[in-house]
Amino acid sequence: MTLDAGTLSIVGKFGVLAGWFGFGTGVWLRRRGPVAQDRARDGGSLAGILIQAAGFAMVWGPRRPDGTPIVPMSLVTWVLLTGFAIGLALGSAWLGAASIRTLGKQWSLQARITQDHDLITTGPYRFVRHPIYTAMLGLLLATGLAFSRPVGLGAGLLTFLAGTALRIRVEERLLRATFGETYDAYARQVPAVVPRVLGGF
Repeated sequence: MTLDAGTLSIVGKFGVLAGWFGFGTGVWLRRRGPVAQDRARDGGSLAGILIQAAGFAMVWGPRRPDGTPIVPMSLVTWVLLTGFAIGLALGSAWLGAASIRTLGKQWSLQARITQDHDLITTGPYRFVRHPIYTAMLGLLLATGLAFSRPVGLGAGLLTFLAGTALRIRVEERLLRATFGETYDAYARQVPAVVPRVLGGF
């Protein structure tokens, strides 16, 4: 079978959707322990969630025509970019699922500290402090490469990063209040979202 633009576009989209399916499955199948009583909670993280969601909406919104790459490029370059997008989506799905599994019953959409809260520094948390956001960033980029126009990907990325920065600030305020210097030392050694090998931030 000859690989044409239409087929390549379909392969890329289904590959990225498989990543989304894997991420959603990881959330759905997470370990659910007994509901722990909160020691502290901060509703400010909900604003960050809404801003992140707006970023994803921007990426999903301005769809480009089927059979076209995000910017003009040769078919060979598009093949490589499609492979990168699929790999990024599947890798992000794995990272998100592994991070949620590592957090266990401490995972929550809203920023909170439970009565028996532990500072998790194992698994993906050895490399970044917020690997679930790393996974979400990877899925956003992969989605933009497979589905979006440049303006949608650019605007969505900036909006998502703004929401992520807000959520990180809220969550880390709670963690620092709970774990003090222990968390400060962890934060000095481990970047927030991007692993040190990729530049770290």
